[in-house]
Amino acid sequence: MKITAIESSVISLPFTMGGPHARFAGQLWDHLEILLVKVETEDGLVGWGEAFGHAAIASTRAALDSIVAPLVLGRDATDINGLTRSILHATHLLGRNGSFVYAYSGIEIALWDLAGKRANKPVWQLLGGPDRAELQAYASLLWYSDPALVEKNVTAAASQGYRYIKLHEVTREATLAGLEAPGAENVRIMLDVNCAWLPPQARDMADSLAGDHLLWLEEPVWPPEDVHSLASVRARGIPIAAGENVAGLFGFKSLIEAGAIDIAQPSVTKIGGIGEMVKIIHLCQAHGIEVFPHCPYFGPGLLASYHVASALIENPLIEILWVDMEANPFDPWVRSTNGHVRLPQGPGLGVDPDPEVMERYRKGTVTRTA
Repeated sequence: MKITAIESSVISLPFTMGGPHARFAGQLWDHLEILLVKVETEDGLVGWGEAFGHAAIASTRAALDSIVAPLVLGRDATDINGLTRSILHATHLLGRNGSFVYAYSGIEIALWDLAGKRANKPVWQLLGGPDRAELQAYASLLWYSDPALVEKNVTAAASQGYRYIKLHEVTREATLAGLEAPGAENVRIMLDVNCAWLPPQARDMADSLAGDHLLWLEEPVWPPEDVHSLASVRARGIPIAAGENVAGLFGFKSLIEAGAIDIAQPSVTKIGGIGEMVKIIHLCQAHGIEVFPHCPYFGPGLLASYHVASALIENPLIEILWVDMEANPFDPWVRSTNGHVRLPQGPGLGVDPDPEVMERYRKGTVTRTA
């Protein structure tokens, strides 16, 4: 079944975050932007994917529109494994972890959406998963730096039914504000520092946090590929989570062989899509490593994470960014209720975007045809 058209769209959604808007990669982050990828086949069937966006949207979209989409047009949409091998090999000299892999990830997710629609089965069923109604979620708070705001937002998230809450802070003071917030006594707290520390400081901070009962410490080392220093932090006793910045299956193999992680966090919009996620989960499970996907996304990338986690992880835990969106074309599926998200039951990803919401928040569309 030939691919006849690939369309990229940017959807920009106003949001609030329980405090002042932060800066992300040097830019004020006051809109959530989704880089949607629409793939159409010769029979008129449409699949939806999401390529890694945030502040990277311009580069990901340029790679998608100029190189990756033309390579995919005219190819067989049902040969997902063959396309992955072919397209990632064709672009490997342009980078094995970055805009070209991100761009293909969006297409690959859309191909799975198409496969499920063609089979009239949800993706979780194609992957052999159990029939679940909902999945446990955790609130992934943004960076506040102000301990009072950390306390306020942890309390708010706990009151909304979350039993797992992740902080994005870099000081013990702010971390303790979350751990000691009203309502936190019934919550497990995780800490993500986004590779903030050089190895000596990371080890010192791990020592200072060792008695604070964190569920995990996420990406404590700069640079993230320094797997042996990451292992030295893990030796301090706090479970270590990492993987959102890793290049493919062999990046996770390196983390595992170094003894660097307890929890793997592959990101479906960055890693190459659903197929690569499946390989990584099987690898980690064979080595006794837990997997909780990195998925602070707002569209098909988040939905794809639901499907893969539900199908392959015994007790999945889904990351939901702690923001209040004005609207979303994938509502209500991308929002949590009482600390849980609903698992779509329809074919493919189970949810197509609302065209009216798409039109209201669209920033632009580019279409490539065969």
